[in-house]
Amino acid sequence: MDRLTSMAVFVRAVDLGSFAAAADALEMSSPMVGKHVRFLEERLGVRLLNRTTRRQSLTEAGQAYYERCRVVLLEADAADAVVADELSEPRGRLRVTMPALLGRHCIAPLLMKLARKHPRLELDLSFGDPIADIIEAGYDLAIRTGDLDDQSGVIARRIASQRMVVCGARSYLRASGKPKSIDDLTAHQAIIYRRSGHVRPWLFPQGGSVREIMPSGRLRLDDLEAIADAATQGMGLAWLPYWLVRERLATGALIHLLSGHPEFLYECHALWPRSPHLPPKVRVAVDTLAAALPKLMT
Repeated sequence: MDRLTSMAVFVRAVDLGSFAAAADALEMSSPMVGKHVRFLEERLGVRLLNRTTRRQSLTEAGQAYYERCRVVLLEADAADAVVADELSEPRGRLRVTMPALLGRHCIAPLLMKLARKHPRLELDLSFGDPIADIIEAGYDLAIRTGDLDDQSGVIARRIASQRMVVCGARSYLRASGKPKSIDDLTAHQAIIYRRSGHVRPWLFPQGGSVREIMPSGRLRLDDLEAIADAATQGMGLAWLPYWLVRERLATGALIHLLSGHPEFLYECHALWPRSPHLPPKVRVAVDTLAAALPKLMT
């Protein structure tokens, strides 16, 4: 067996916590993961992992070997990246995690266009809630909106700002009138965004600070697209990302309200694991998103 490959398998098994998870991530069988680990143990003459039917843990020697393996693999990847960079052709699998709606509407179409341009680039895209540790989960790139949690070993770059707009259907506005100021919003039916049991306030820049309006209404939904649908049906006012309702605003299905007031911007960031040399596939993806996303989101 190839020692470097076995090191990579061993590191992935430790990072993901089981042979089965490593096998799934590496697209090989669990017994093959075990063979790679045993190859290293037999070569070194020491046990690297203590395994039971329920859990695994590193031995003292295994912990030291794991830390050195990570350094060796990073250096090997950096060496490969130097050559790949010289060839100027993004290649290999790019694993990206992103919010579901933003991903489907904005991120994925741009990455698909990038993949069509570079036929040796593979995409592995995950849509859903933010991954707590993208390094442990094995992602090359993560897209996040809003405030960022502190993460060691991760680089962050702002790639766009997400503009939030107040909007409503003509049918609702005919029945209830148009709000002319932020203060007027409290007298209107709002379609409330609720996630994890918490109602999200509507935010508005005001005099160097941010003013919060707590919406009230009959509808509480945990999906932004469902909120846009409800607003289109005249069920109340909504506070939504511009990119999500752009087409509805253009066709008149929804009306942009309070457009003369400053609108809140959520920062959108790209995050990737820190490494000695940024892989071309990550660099090209981040540059593509940074160039195109602002036109879609603001």
